[in-house]
Amino acid sequence: MRESTIRIGGASGYWGDDPTAAAQLLQAGDLDYLVFDYLAEVTLSIMARARSKDPSQGYARDFVDVVMRRNLPEIARRQVRIISNAGGVNPQACAQAVRDMVAEMGLDLTAAVVLGDDLTDRASDLNAREMFTGEPAPDPSSVFSINAYLGAFPIARALTDGADIVITGRCVDSAVTLGACIHAFNWDSNDHDRLAAGTLAGHILECGTQATGGNFTDWHLVADSLDRLGYPICEISANGTIDISKPEGTGGLVSIGTIAEQMLYEIADPQAYVVPDVVCDFSRVTIAQIGQDKVRLSGARGHPPTPDYKVSLTYLDGWRAGSTASFYGSNAAAKAQSFCDAVFARARSALRQMNLSDYTETSVEIIGAGSQMGNTGLGAAAQEVVAKFAARHPDKAGLEVLLRAASGMGLSAPPGLSGFFGTRARPSPLVRLFSFLVPKGNVPVTIDFGTTQIAADIVEGTPFDPAGLTRPAPPPRPAEETDDMVTVPLEQLAWGRSGDKGDTANIGIIARHPDALPYIWHTLDQAAVAARFAHVLDGEVSRYLLPGCNGMNVVLTRTLGGGGVASLRNDALGKGFAQVLLQTPVRVPRPLAEART
Repeated sequence: MRESTIRIGGASGYWGDDPTAAAQLLQAGDLDYLVFDYLAEVTLSIMARARSKDPSQGYARDFVDVVMRRNLPEIARRQVRIISNAGGVNPQACAQAVRDMVAEMGLDLTAAVVLGDDLTDRASDLNAREMFTGEPAPDPSSVFSINAYLGAFPIARALTDGADIVITGRCVDSAVTLGACIHAFNWDSNDHDRLAAGTLAGHILECGTQATGGNFTDWHLVADSLDRLGYPICEISANGTIDISKPEGTGGLVSIGTIAEQMLYEIADPQAYVVPDVVCDFSRVTIAQIGQDKVRLSGARGHPPTPDYKVSLTYLDGWRAGSTASFYGSNAAAKAQSFCDAVFARARSALRQMNLSDYTETSVEIIGAGSQMGNTGLGAAAQEVVAKFAARHPDKAGLEVLLRAASGMGLSAPPGLSGFFGTRARPSPLVRLFSFLVPKGNVPVTIDFGTTQIAADIVEGTPFDPAGLTRPAPPPRPAEETDDMVTVPLEQLAWGRSGDKGDTANIGIIARHPDALPYIWHTLDQAAVAARFAHVLDGEVSRYLLPGCNGMNVVLTRTLGGGGVASLRNDALGKGFAQVLLQTPVRVPRPLAEART
């Protein structure tokens, strides 16, 4: 092994994250790597449209113009290596901008680019089927972007060949961290357990401050420091043990709860978390508090990788538009609903006069009246609400009709109409996601150093069938009720966080006390979860047990109205779904209800 441990700072969780994170982590000292995650499927479509207008665009400009410009001299002085997927759909332009800046500053740093993920020029040759629905590929003329999720070994190769800064296009989010581990520890493609551990480390870092108190169930513990949360630091050893901390003096919290929530965030089957380099099993991972703001994870296991890359294609599927208006006073929810009904009636009348088709989908949510929580009985009591209305139409003009109809209702609405007025809403492209698989051998990957290119090795794979996995035995059903039983909301017994993958949402639930897990598991059966989300669920409910962290993962298919910007929902990403489930009443013994961690 080349090194026994390395320290990696997670400096970005999305395009738009706080640009001061890199400086915060650099000041913490003793870092070997800084990693930045910028990409999501929608992000790539936005970048692709920017590149179509200007061939020099299509990457995360703030990574170069703000983060690198402010920090490159300190990065060079401290000899910290940088790995980032800020390249988006134009990684060569991103790398060249960095090289120009390095030269301008007179620094001795080498930048390399990982190429091969962008398959957009193959749009007309696709004969793919959507990997979840079996639908055929969309019309090539509607395609914005096509990108394969590459793995970590090309990143490691770039580091080994001398890169100080590695820029990629689309790779799996955790690959920027795993690539550093592979290089530092000389892991090979058969070190499946260690590759799974490196992937887990990357999964914890990839969302920045979500590991240190952001979006945390016990938000009140960090409420006074949300403006200065510390970004996560991972110290990982060659054997795969992971310690997570944050810079001293920063806000936030690193605890079993914050890290467990992030571990379960946006995963489906925790025993089959598939990335290009390994199939990970997180079900037996243990999480221990080993110091103030320091948590240790161990126990990740891995299986050989699959032979395919997942590919995300984004395409135009019509247009969407929407807006909001608030109402207050008596019967506020009824007033809001009446307003929205009138807006759509006016708009449809105008559509008929213009010989335009009806809206292909509409959405009305009365925020404050329980529409997102599924509590329809709240409407009568609400005295102030926000009406959100939206629609989808194949023609941009059809949405302009809707927005004009809403604007024209200003003097025709029920009393109590109000809102913060500024720029009027405009129609936007409805970008839909199409996911499919492509054999790794069909996606050549190269590493570009500016003057030379080298071919990256392909990590071969084998078919993987989750049906062959041995599942953890479910916890035994609790004993019959006693006189000392009480009913409490799930939030009193567990932490929870939810997220999205396309049109699927997941909710990770972690028991605060191990003894609570049997009560939680048997209360949150498939029927109970389906009933709780009946107002949004169009698919199925699956449950997975994680005995290592005393948790469970709930997966809800077809529950986000298409997901991302394809959805008309107020919460198109399912970020609040955990808050809905955490209100579920659970019967437990009184001492357990009072045992808080």
